[in-house]
Amino acid sequence: MRASVNIKYGSPEVLQIKEIAQPIPQADEVLVKIHATSVNRTDCGFRQPEYFIVRLISGIFKPRRQVLGSEFAGEIVGIGANVTRFKLGDAVFGLKTYKFGTHAEFVCVKENGSIDFKPSNMSYQEAAAVCDGLMLAINYIRRIDFKKNKKILINGASGSIGTACVQLAKYYGGEVTAVANTKSLELVKSLGATRVIDYTKEDFTACEEIFDVVLDAVGKSSYYKCKKILKPGGIYYSSELGFMAQNIFLSIWTPLFSRRKVKFPIPKDNQEDVIFFKELIEGGHFRAVIDKTYPLEQIVEATKYVETGEKTGNVVIQVV
Repeated sequence: MRASVNIKYGSPEVLQIKEIAQPIPQADEVLVKIHATSVNRTDCGFRQPEYFIVRLISGIFKPRRQVLGSEFAGEIVGIGANVTRFKLGDAVFGLKTYKFGTHAEFVCVKENGSIDFKPSNMSYQEAAAVCDGLMLAINYIRRIDFKKNKKILINGASGSIGTACVQLAKYYGGEVTAVANTKSLELVKSLGATRVIDYTKEDFTACEEIFDVVLDAVGKSSYYKCKKILKPGGIYYSSELGFMAQNIFLSIWTPLFSRRKVKFPIPKDNQEDVIFFKELIEGGHFRAVIDKTYPLEQIVEATKYVETGEKTGNVVIQVV
């Protein structure tokens, strides 16, 4: 099968399209023929690790898993002997966070893994562009009590995580202020933001409004810059470790010594959440935001675009 392979860490050019062995499903696995996948920040962070902790997970000197890609949407074409939930021909979508392998024509997924039937109101391309952002977004949003803490500011609201955060916060009853660039203001309004701030014209950390929650979905700010717009008892979240991994240490220190807290929950995917994502989508509460679509053969170009930091929503890879 064709796959994007990187045998070493480095720039996007380390990615090469090669023919590799097609995986064979174990007794508790299904084989998915991938129609579409995505390139996201997680892929980039594991291809060229910025933090040493990534190498501890992925391999100190070279990657243990040489096919990246965490999202998928496709068709089941193989069934393990013990699988009962799915059948041949089922259209499915899901995640293989940290295990990767979806930048390829086929992938094996455990029946009880992060997989569910594809939403009936989405194409394969759209279904491949929702799970990673939603998984990361819900990691923060589900921890917020919007009955008590309605006012949330989301920085990086037009990215993959950000567009998911805006839609989830709106779904749970939040009052969303979204920070984005000029071209994306109308988009984030349409997703549920009640107020928008154009970061090209205004420093959101200098605004006079005070928030219950500040969520940096792009990791370009910091707790120290944002705490002045947080109310006492307010919470700061970030999708990145921060300078010198400060957000991990602040999540330990601030609950003990500060009136404002940093929380840094570790994201994890599971089947229960993917089933919930399908319900959200089919209920009309969530839509995919796709910036560009590339064929698998152009994954280097797709990756370079993701790394500009200027994408809106998701970048999809068309496999079939």
